[in-house]
Amino acid sequence: MMENFPGNLFVVAAPSGAGKSSLVKALMELDAKVRPSVSHTTRAPRGQEKHGREYYFVSEPEFDQMVTSNAFLEWAHVHGYRYGTSRKAIEERIAQGADVVLEIDFQGAVQVKKLFANAVSIFILPPSWEELKSRLHNRGEDAPDVIALRLQNAAEEMAQAHQFDFVIINELFERAVFDLKAVVHAQRLKYSAQRRARADVFDALNLK
Repeated sequence: MMENFPGNLFVVAAPSGAGKSSLVKALMELDAKVRPSVSHTTRAPRGQEKHGREYYFVSEPEFDQMVTSNAFLEWAHVHGYRYGTSRKAIEERIAQGADVVLEIDFQGAVQVKKLFANAVSIFILPPSWEELKSRLHNRGEDAPDVIALRLQNAAEEMAQAHQFDFVIINELFERAVFDLKAVVHAQRLKYSAQRRARADVFDALNLK
């Protein structure tokens, strides 16, 4: 059972442009114990993205096969493409004691929470609609029609923030990184997490 693995699973979701990827990258640079989960996607690589680093880029038939074989911990349609998280990859890393962070949409986050009760869900919010629009336009990755779709989806996504354990407002980046690191550290100090990670100490003290 994943609940008995020594590592922790953190699920981070946000609307496009809220700064989720930048925050998670900064967290991993500060905390070597946190490892990324590389998702599978049916979309094409963007910019400098490489297969196996940012994502595993697969065809629609390949994705279908993984769905059929129950290889995903979760998967969902996002902005016209499909994204999925490999169940095997997550279980292996958490079993080794690593803390794994998933960057996924809110649909996937809800699915993971149902399958893994100990998962910690975190939602990233922008400080305002105006700031979200500005970030999407300024990053220069998407066409106007794609940006319009992302903004439309953002309203639906942010309406689900109440389902998450923690909410971080990414107004000042340095503060948001501090908040994210604080959530990770606090989770490691929970009784259940400490019991899994430091079973030797608890056993020596006859604690269950």
